[in-house]
Amino acid sequence: MVQVVWEFRVKPGREEEFEARYGRGGDWERLFRRSSDYRGTVLLRDEGSPPRYLTLDSWTGRAALEDFRREFAPQYEALDRDCENLTEDERLVGCFRALEDAP
Repeated sequence: MVQVVWEFRVKPGREEEFEARYGRGGDWERLFRRSSDYRGTVLLRDEGSPPRYLTLDSWTGRAALEDFRREFAPQYEALDRDCENLTEDERLVGCFRALEDAP
C-alpha cells in the first residue's frame, strides 16, 4: 500500500468548500472510488497554520495509482481545474510506502 501526500494552502474564506470537496464523501473521494485499488483519503488541517492542509490518499500500490491516473485523466484534470480557485498553493509532497509493507 502507498500513501500519496499533497500539501495545500487554502484561500481565506474557502476552507469550508475545500473541506467538503477534499474530505470524506467529497468530489475527490468520489472520483477515486471509481478504482477498486483506492483505499481512502485522510484530510488533515494544520492546527498551527489553519490555511494549511494535507491529504493522504491510500492506494494498493504505485502501479494502481498510475493506472487510475491514465484511465481517468480527463476527469482528474477537469476536477483539478475546477478546484484551483480554492487554493493559493498546492504541491505533491510524495508517494510513501510504510516500511513494514516493504518486501
